[in-house]
Amino acid sequence: MHKKTEWEERYCLPFGNMSKLAKKPVIIKEGVSININGQDVTVTGLKGNLSFSVPAGIKAEVKDGQIIVSQVKKNDKESRALFGLTRSILFNLVKGVSEGFESKLELTGVGFRAQASGDTLTLSLGFSHPVIVKGEPGITFNVSENIITISGIDKMLVGNTAANVRALRPPEPYKGKGIKYVGEHIRRKVGKAAKAVAGAGVK
Repeated sequence: MHKKTEWEERYCLPFGNMSKLAKKPVIIKEGVSININGQDVTVTGLKGNLSFSVPAGIKAEVKDGQIIVSQVKKNDKESRALFGLTRSILFNLVKGVSEGFESKLELTGVGFRAQASGDTLTLSLGFSHPVIVKGEPGITFNVSENIITISGIDKMLVGNTAANVRALRPPEPYKGKGIKYVGEHIRRKVGKAAKAVAGAGVK
C-alpha cells in the first residue's frame, strides 16, 4: 500500500481531481529555464533555482515551452497516485523561481512586537526574553506594523516557517492574543466574567 511522503503531504491539493490537473501542461514562464537529467529536474529563474526528483513511473519532458507530465505505464496504480502531485510540484517550482511565495502573519496583543532584519525575526511575545527566529537559507522576513511577511522561492519552506512562527504564540481563544495567519478566523470563547454578566438578566 502506498504511503505518502512528506512532500506529498505538503504539496497535495486538498480537493479536486488530480488526474485532470495533471493533464494540463505547466507553462514555462519567461526567464525560467528547465534542465531535465533523467528523473532530476532543475528549475532556474530570476529568484534562484530549485530541484526535484520525479518519482519512478512518472516522466517529465519539455515541449513547446511547456513541461509535460505523463505516466510511463498508464495502468500503474503507484504512479497514478503521484501523477497530479508531480505536476503540482513542478508548477510550484516554476512559480517559485519566477515570482516567489509569501505567507503573512498578524501579531495581536498589547506589547507584542516584531522586528525583521533579512533572515532574522525578533519577537516580543510577553515572555521574559525576546524570541529570535533564524530563517533557513532562502527565507526572508519583513515587518510592517503588526504584519509579518515571510518570503521565499520554496513553497514548502515558506509554509513550514510560517507555521513554526505561529506556533510560538498561537492565538488564544478569549481575546485573540497571539500570532495568526492574516485572514484566519479564530473562534472566540466567552470568559467566565462575561458569561456571568450575560446571564444576570435572565430569569
